[in-house]
Amino acid sequence: MENSLRCFTVAFMVLLLSAGHLQLIEAQSRCDSVEISWCLQSIVTNVPPSRECCRKFKGQEACICRETKNPTFGGYLRLPGAKRVAAACGVKFPKCD
Repeated sequence: MENSLRCFTVAFMVLLLSAGHLQLIEAQSRCDSVEISWCLQSIVTNVPPSRECCRKFKGQEACICRETKNPTFGGYLRLPGAKRVAAACGVKFPKCD
């Protein structure tokens, strides 16, 4: 009985870890740099971000590091304004390599 419980616990933990990994992969597959364009005005000026900007920025949170390398929008995400917009939208701006 104890072995069965131990096997069940291990299998359940593997399932949970796999689900988390799949969610990360799914989130990254939805990266769309055009969504970040909703925030460009706020990134380059001191205009507060709109609700739509924040909604779109939050939707791209898992993609920020990847998008900093994007030749179209990456330069904007490396500006100090991008971190300011992220903070105003409640998005944690990651440290990207």
